[in-house]
Amino acid sequence: MFDCDGVVLDSNRIKTEAFRTAALPFGPESADRLRAYHLENGGVSRYLKFRHFLENIVEGEAPAGSYERLLDRYAAEVGRGLSTASVAPGLQRIRDETRSATWILASGGDQTELRGVFEERGLSRFFDGGIYGSPTPKDEILASCRDRGLLDRPALFLGDSRYDFEVASDFGLDFLFVEAWSEFQEWQDHQRVHGYRSVRTLSDLLDGIA
Repeated sequence: MFDCDGVVLDSNRIKTEAFRTAALPFGPESADRLRAYHLENGGVSRYLKFRHFLENIVEGEAPAGSYERLLDRYAAEVGRGLSTASVAPGLQRIRDETRSATWILASGGDQTELRGVFEERGLSRFFDGGIYGSPTPKDEILASCRDRGLLDRPALFLGDSRYDFEVASDFGLDFLFVEAWSEFQEWQDHQRVHGYRSVRTLSDLLDGIA
């Protein structure tokens, strides 16, 4: 099971700046606070983050339609970036070496948006178990996959955030942290506490394969 942003695509920074840009009509200070909240809560959907922004960061009552406009501005920024974001090197070879495994994408990104981008970029073919995203949260995605028999043990979750680790642990999956594109600044301290393994990029999984 794979996260998308920071694992399959180098898209974390695209989304981080998209949150700030979307919130700028509420002022740069509020936009910076949303950006900080996003960085502290990697893997959580935009829907929950913008709800938090309007309910806990914006002072006073936001104008009617603010939530929808935030989502629209964010989606426009992200859409431009995802179409050109770098793809993890070695993805094809890893798929070739794990033909018997079911690959699932479980992301905090919008499901419809993800499926469109992955189809457009020829990446859908890797994920025979499906491509899933928000507004369904990751824990519900994993529960659905489990209930449909898609989480055969042993199973591995490849992620780049605290939330990814927490969800993987809740479902009894092994967890591998992918370092290179992550925005989780405290990951090394978190790793020391919880004892999971890490790789710099997905291509490092190819080490030792003849």
